[in-house]
Amino acid sequence: MDKTLKGTVYRIRGSIPASNYLQLPRTGSQSLGLCGRYLYLLFRPLPRKYFVVHLDVATEENQVVRVSFSNLFKEFKSTATWLQFPFICGAAKGSLHDGKARASRRELVGAAPADTRWTCLVLDLHYVLSLYLSRRYSHLKSIKLCSNLLVKNVCTSDLLFEPGVTLSEAHRASPACHGATPMPRDMAFPVPKGGKWHDHYDYIRFPPDGSRLPYDSIQRSCSSPVAGGHNSEEPLGQLPQPVTLTKAVRDRLSLIQQITSPKAMPHRCPAAAGSIPEVHLAAPEALRVGDQEAEDGTLRGMGDSMRSLAVSDGGIHVYAHQRSKQAAHATHSGSEESFLPDPILKLRKVIGFGGCSTKWALWTHNSSAVVYPCHAVIVTLQIQTGEQRFFTGHTDKVSALAFNGSSTLLASAQEGPLGVLRLWDFPKGSCLAVFQTHLRAVLSLSFSYSGAVLCGVGKDGHGKTMVVVWNTAQVTHGGEVLVLARAHTDVDIQTLKIASFDDTRMVSCGRDSVRLWRVRNGVLRSCPVNLGEYHALEFTDLAFEEGHSAAREPDDRTLFICSRSGHVLEVDYKNVCVRSARRLLPAELQDGAGPGIAINSISISSTLCATGSADGYLRLWPLDFSAVVLEAEHEAPVSSVCISPDGHKVLCTTTARSLGYLDIQSRGYSTLMRSHEDSILAFSVDGVWKQMATVSRDNSIRVWDLVSMQQLYDFTAAAEMPCAVSFHPTQRILACGFDSGVVRTFSLTASDLLTEHKQHRTRIAGLTFSPDGNFMFSSCLQGTLALYSCVAQKSQVLRVLGNVVARDAGSGPDALVLSGDSRLLAFVGPSKYVVTVMEACSLDELLRVDISILDLNSTALDSAVRICFAPVSRGELLVSTSSNRILVLDAKTGRLVREVSPVHKLSCSSLALSKDARYLLTAGDKVIKVWDYRMRFDINFQVYIGHSEPVYQVAFTPDQQHVISVGDAIFLWDFLAVPAERSPPALARSSKSPLLPAAEKSSEKLKDVSDVPRQTIPLPLLSSPPCLDVSSVHPAGCQSIFSESDREEEACLPGRIAQNGGKDASVLMAEPARSEELIVVRPKVRPESCRPPAPSANEPKETRSPKSQCCVRPDSYRHFTPRFKASVLPQSFSAPPAGNEVLKLRAVIGYNGNGRGNMVWDPDTGFFAYTCGCVIVVEDLHSGSQNHWLGHVEEISTLAVSHDAQALASASGKRDGDSHCQICIWNTQDGICTARLFHHKTQVQAMAYSRDDRFLATVGDYNDQTLALWSTYTYELLSSTRISEPVHDVAFSPFSHREMACVGKGAIMFWLLEQHGADINLKVHRAPVPEVLGPVELTSLCYGADTLLYSGTNSGQVCVWDTETNSCFMTWEADEGEIGMLVCRCNRLVSGSNTKRIRLWAVGAMQELRLKGPKGRPSSVLLEHEITLDGTIVSMAFDDSLEMGIVGTTAGTLWYINWKESTSIRLISGHKSKVTEVSFSPDETLCATCGEDGSVRVWSLGRMELVVQFQVLNQSCHCLAWKPHPSFSWEAESQHVVAGYSDGTIRVFSISRTEMELKMHPHATALTAIAYSTDGEMILSGGKDGMVAVSSPRTGMTVRILADHKGSAITVLQCTRKQYHDFGVEGGELWLATSSDRRVSVWASDWLKDKCELLDWLSFPAPASPEGLGSLPPSLAAFCPWEHGTLVYVGFGMQKEALFYSLRKKQVVEKISLPYFATSLSLSPAARFMAVGFSERLLRLQRCPAGLPQDYAGHDDAVHLCRFAPAGRRLLTASHSAVLVWELLGA
Repeated sequence: MDKTLKGTVYRIRGSIPASNYLQLPRTGSQSLGLCGRYLYLLFRPLPRKYFVVHLDVATEENQVVRVSFSNLFKEFKSTATWLQFPFICGAAKGSLHDGKARASRRELVGAAPADTRWTCLVLDLHYVLSLYLSRRYSHLKSIKLCSNLLVKNVCTSDLLFEPGVTLSEAHRASPACHGATPMPRDMAFPVPKGGKWHDHYDYIRFPPDGSRLPYDSIQRSCSSPVAGGHNSEEPLGQLPQPVTLTKAVRDRLSLIQQITSPKAMPHRCPAAAGSIPEVHLAAPEALRVGDQEAEDGTLRGMGDSMRSLAVSDGGIHVYAHQRSKQAAHATHSGSEESFLPDPILKLRKVIGFGGCSTKWALWTHNSSAVVYPCHAVIVTLQIQTGEQRFFTGHTDKVSALAFNGSSTLLASAQEGPLGVLRLWDFPKGSCLAVFQTHLRAVLSLSFSYSGAVLCGVGKDGHGKTMVVVWNTAQVTHGGEVLVLARAHTDVDIQTLKIASFDDTRMVSCGRDSVRLWRVRNGVLRSCPVNLGEYHALEFTDLAFEEGHSAAREPDDRTLFICSRSGHVLEVDYKNVCVRSARRLLPAELQDGAGPGIAINSISISSTLCATGSADGYLRLWPLDFSAVVLEAEHEAPVSSVCISPDGHKVLCTTTARSLGYLDIQSRGYSTLMRSHEDSILAFSVDGVWKQMATVSRDNSIRVWDLVSMQQLYDFTAAAEMPCAVSFHPTQRILACGFDSGVVRTFSLTASDLLTEHKQHRTRIAGLTFSPDGNFMFSSCLQGTLALYSCVAQKSQVLRVLGNVVARDAGSGPDALVLSGDSRLLAFVGPSKYVVTVMEACSLDELLRVDISILDLNSTALDSAVRICFAPVSRGELLVSTSSNRILVLDAKTGRLVREVSPVHKLSCSSLALSKDARYLLTAGDKVIKVWDYRMRFDINFQVYIGHSEPVYQVAFTPDQQHVISVGDAIFLWDFLAVPAERSPPALARSSKSPLLPAAEKSSEKLKDVSDVPRQTIPLPLLSSPPCLDVSSVHPAGCQSIFSESDREEEACLPGRIAQNGGKDASVLMAEPARSEELIVVRPKVRPESCRPPAPSANEPKETRSPKSQCCVRPDSYRHFTPRFKASVLPQSFSAPPAGNEVLKLRAVIGYNGNGRGNMVWDPDTGFFAYTCGCVIVVEDLHSGSQNHWLGHVEEISTLAVSHDAQALASASGKRDGDSHCQICIWNTQDGICTARLFHHKTQVQAMAYSRDDRFLATVGDYNDQTLALWSTYTYELLSSTRISEPVHDVAFSPFSHREMACVGKGAIMFWLLEQHGADINLKVHRAPVPEVLGPVELTSLCYGADTLLYSGTNSGQVCVWDTETNSCFMTWEADEGEIGMLVCRCNRLVSGSNTKRIRLWAVGAMQELRLKGPKGRPSSVLLEHEITLDGTIVSMAFDDSLEMGIVGTTAGTLWYINWKESTSIRLISGHKSKVTEVSFSPDETLCATCGEDGSVRVWSLGRMELVVQFQVLNQSCHCLAWKPHPSFSWEAESQHVVAGYSDGTIRVFSISRTEMELKMHPHATALTAIAYSTDGEMILSGGKDGMVAVSSPRTGMTVRILADHKGSAITVLQCTRKQYHDFGVEGGELWLATSSDRRVSVWASDWLKDKCELLDWLSFPAPASPEGLGSLPPSLAAFCPWEHGTLVYVGFGMQKEALFYSLRKKQVVEKISLPYFATSLSLSPAARFMAVGFSERLLRLQRCPAGLPQDYAGHDDAVHLCRFAPAGRRLLTASHSAVLVWELLGA
């Protein structure tokens, strides 16, 4: 019910007009059929809203034209089938809007004013079609009224009604109403008594009075709108009173008349009007229609409309005052009043290809450019210059393209229910026609060569295949597109093409069918091709024989059709049958069996055929398909191929959305476009290097060059999706956040991973660097915020806060923002209603602003969506909200400065402000808006469209010259704003200029001081323990706060001071470091010093445990047994002077799976350490960098870390000469050994720190059987107790530092610590296991919640103990094997056993069962998850929630376990058994190792990760070698490794393909040495029997066998280059073979000529009977890299020395003395260094010829391998299963 009209009206409202509408008639298939010339619409726009009205009008040519008008449209748009008119809503006369319009001389465009009136709109449909389209009006087909407006009625009539004349007045025939027709009763508006119609309502007639002069009928006071129009049949009435205009206005209107008058144009399409005013009688306004759309297709619009590049010339406002003296005033909007320049953005480049499909890419006729779709935009790309031209107009993704033969006509179809098809004049870039295809999905389009016929195939609304043929012959002359024929079919159609020789004939192919089509007499008919035996194939594409001359008969034509099975059929067009068929097979399937090459596309030229297949190959064939002429491999299946019209190039597209072409003459391939395969989530721009990084849902990170827009890098995470990215502002470092919660930083200089941070556990929501580059920040969807220091290249964690970022705010590029001076950090949180501002360098909270209370008039809570800092000088923070507002806040006080509303229809997805604070970018609703930040105009924004999907981010480039937007593709826009120093006066106003004072003046609202939001700055809380900083963001008592930083880091945070006593409890003080003086504690002389435990109340008889007489190893794998070693420690050691070391240990490959509990990980600090031999490896899990602590010389058995992760204890066996084994205490911060403890006589089995880290308990093995208790302050031995049985594990209670327990044979021992002054007494209670378990070993234990303790047995049982009663109240069978590891957190338990399984148990019911006692049932324990690993479980560490952890196995592997994601990932891996060979790859990026376990493993030297492993079962791999650098460029990416095995076989492995390529069997015994020839064309191998074989890896044949060393195993084979005639023998290669009988043979060879000649034979003497050697050391020889023609020999001989032998002089020219017989040898090509390994666990680096030697430790067994890298600056050494990587310093 409307109060003004006093009747019922229709209200149509909604945020999206396209979804909220009233349509007459209901269905599109019906028609109103209204033939009236005039359309009358009685309506009123809703205040401050937009509306749209669509009228579908039929012409006499049966073409449907849509006439639309809306206040969304700002400019007039015209195509052959669509007219768009802007509508300007007028304000009531005398109102505030009307007064302002008169005073400010501005138009009221855009949303309807608040006091808009009911309007009677009269449209002359006959004249609209005649004037703008030169069409003849037939009838009105349908009306669509879209929100937001009120509607009273609508009708059509041939009569021109006068709304101000009543029926009674017409009957009285007053002079004022002479000739006027009164408005019908149903269409009349009520007029108050004594009032006048025009004082209360608006009357608009369009075109005005039917005249081409737009001001003829503009009279608000006129009582009759009837005038002499263009149609002589209209009744002539009294003309309205004339309007007197000034000369300036008349000149202006004359210009408009010239613009709006129809012109004779070739396309019969009139130019768009510059301005067509419509004047409201009550509030005169002008209805502006913009200029014609620019040809370059720049996407620009207002709302859903499109806008041209041309700057509007302003609007004409004609005011006809009712009581004036017939004078009117004309004003125009000058440049000072406009948001200039207009347009401010111009589309420059689009990075992307495809969208709906990747098969559409076409050549232009001159072969100089390609045309392809990028989602909703069609792009023309010049292949030489890279210049792009755009065709815009589609509203959804383009699904098909087609050219006519001369490339003058382009057809394009879009997906979606409308099925819109557009025809383009390609040279001019203009759209000729737009029409609906009646197809929901157009799959294929084909133009005839002449362009007169267009054919399309797709699916109709019922999903049936339909073929439609259109007549397009007249479209270039302004004619319409007619349907020639259409037909439904049940056959599948993949491709349909019009025959080049006949416009009425077509061919289609699809699954199981090939059909010929023809149009005759308006009917489309088809007949199938007789396929015979090929009837069941799936055909994908077809191509006609080259040529389109009409003189040729159809019988001469050949049709080529391809299929997914690899068949290519040649079809006889005349006989409709298959003439011949060929099948394309892979090279390995030439016998005809197996699947063929799936061909997706085919293209034919006069001489060649191009095919694109699913294997990623583009192949060129002759027309007889006899052989492949040329092929190009792609990373993804090829979607389409197209030979250029000149036949010189082949265009190719792939499913990975790449576009390129192959130049047939030069055989070069050029990539034209690469693009992401899914939506782009975020981007970051590097202003220094002009690069841009993007992340996408396709799991890739790509880096682009901003100048050329070419892709530079591509990082792919297979199992993770990158979701945030940020460039470091000064360094070439890129940070990326993933949905797994990991944050990684990459070095673009080295193309390598720098660090990996795992502070987050869910999707990264925000990631950014501070503008000064000192800090990095990240946040996740769980609300965690992390601060990193970026002063060094590898970032380090400084602070982590929990629950500070809003969890439900979502992720986006603007989640974390920093001020320009890097001082302030802002984000949405801790709830979505609050914005928090922190100090960036410390994460101290400064301000909180509650967004939800800023709008007091709103009934719904408003939440923050995106934020953005203004330049520092303005001190403002911008916040976009869920109610589509932008709030401008004071960044210091939080006061609301102003607001902008509405911004977008939907929420704003991105905000960006220019550096000069003049322009604001917003993204939302698939559009981009550019705003005048100071809001000085009536319309303060410009809208740009083009994205077919939501825009995820928009931002200025650092130089402010461009704008980048991402979503479905990457759009680069030129930013055309005039710099501030050259801006016009209106743009150069001071930033301090006041805003418009009233809300009605613009879309902003001013708030007074009373609107300052509530804000509370909570005081920082004192953290406990003092080494952790509890965030000050949350109130006291919040349980979800956590911080992750150590004392030193917190003390060094900028802006913090040290805590001094009790003066300031809100800050922390770094405790002084302990003295670095080494503490050595040795056992006391008298055994009485070991205090026995005091008698226990529970066991009064057991006052002392007698020494056990049994030294038999227990039946438990949990018990540590050191690996047997025959090597001994060196008697002398030449350590290099401090600071003069030449070698530095860089990395250790391997984990000692023989240890027990020899891996520790602290989830709070990230400290991670494990052992490999006698080395402690401390690794950063984020970056992979290692530190190595060398303090042990024997194998380390176990580790223990303190609860604060500040100290690490490590234990190893006793060294030679010592009576006790060694325990080292390390400071984890600097890696310094602060104490060495000696007490246990053999091995240390287990160690544990007390809860308060005051005590350290150590337990000896079954030979020692002692428990020692140490003070961690002085590391004095407090107590030592002999135990009657071996102990496997020990643990302190997490609830009391006075209680601990240990487990052993058949019992558990509960210990109680009692302190009397300085004395410590131990009380013990031994509790046996339940008798039902029988004789078992308790092998592991861990404390649970409250008073619970869990222990595992060697029979797979888990016992649950009550620590209050020291009794077992429940057991259950947890595994089939021995349970060696247990970890419990709260109500979950993890068990690890020798069945290689870890299991996760739910033990939440234990407390209830404890109260029930023996009645507890094992069914109360639930197995939640189980993971099987590669070996017996020997170490475990988990976080507090047991969601993730690290597990070590006897296979030498450390696994990352994530129970939540059910994943297990190898962190560290190594060989379980002895390593038999190590070698660097030629480019030194990889290294390979092989072992007795039969594996060949390839490692990345950058991160020391396992790249690939080749495993041969039941064999040992004894030797391997890398293939040298290939001599041909096309093999450059191919890397191969050859390996020799114990069964006499040789296997060649391809690293790039990760497969075995060749297997040969040239030996009858095990291989002992192998090498490639210098050119890689031959493989030399030596066996245990002394035979040397020469084999060809290309043929797999053995070409030569040498038996000169027969009977003695070959130890070395080495090849080097030489001059062809050097040494008097022919051949370019020199190689040697060394056997274990101390003989060396040197050979010269030319393998291509089958020449191999013995050059020299060497035999070295040795003593007859060696003394003191268990086995003879090996004989080793190598060519000297710095002395050509010299070789070096070491081995068993008369002296311990290295001999240099000259092949020219035939004598030993130099000797270097060695301390022991060598076991390994290698010489550096970079410097005169020789590395020698000894069985005394010693590595010596000797400078030649007579430098001082340097000895290096780090091996716990014989150094049996050492290999320099090809460049000589890195060294690999091996000791049993440990592989060490060294770096040669200063080489």
